[in-house]
Amino acid sequence: MPAPLTLNPRHGGSRPQVPDLRYYSALDMPKHRIPPSLQAWIDARKRHHLSHAHVQMAREIGMNPAKLGKFDNHRQEPWKAPLPEFIESLYRKSLGKDRPGVVLSIEERAREIEKKKATKREAKYLRREAKKAALTAPSSLQPSAPTFPPDPPEEEEPSGAERDS
Repeated sequence: MPAPLTLNPRHGGSRPQVPDLRYYSALDMPKHRIPPSLQAWIDARKRHHLSHAHVQMAREIGMNPAKLGKFDNHRQEPWKAPLPEFIESLYRKSLGKDRPGVVLSIEERAREIEKKKATKREAKYLRREAKKAALTAPSSLQPSAPTFPPDPPEEEEPSGAERDS
């Protein structure tokens, strides 16, 4: 059980004292972690004030979240369109539609990816357990090799003298 937040006495009790994370068990830590590739998009969304739809459009057309800053300087360079409008125009030009069909936030996308990985992990675990069970099962339970009736005896070929007659 994690320690509750307490007030730090060194700062007159005004700042909360953060609990030491070394004493947290693996069960107390959050299960859901966002991959670094998606975290870059979350940071870019906050930094450039983009909506979930704009982030999804930018991801679909292959933009790099680290490079969005050079497109988001329309105040310094007035001939440039604001970043959301620029993303919309590129999306319309490359994919031929105004908006994505279903808009998912990055966090929702990360949850979907995690859920998909968990189901794959579970299926892999079940496959391995079934394989172990098949290998360790008694031989009486395992199907035996199919038995076929013996081949009929081959007829002898007549010798050369018998063939001629």
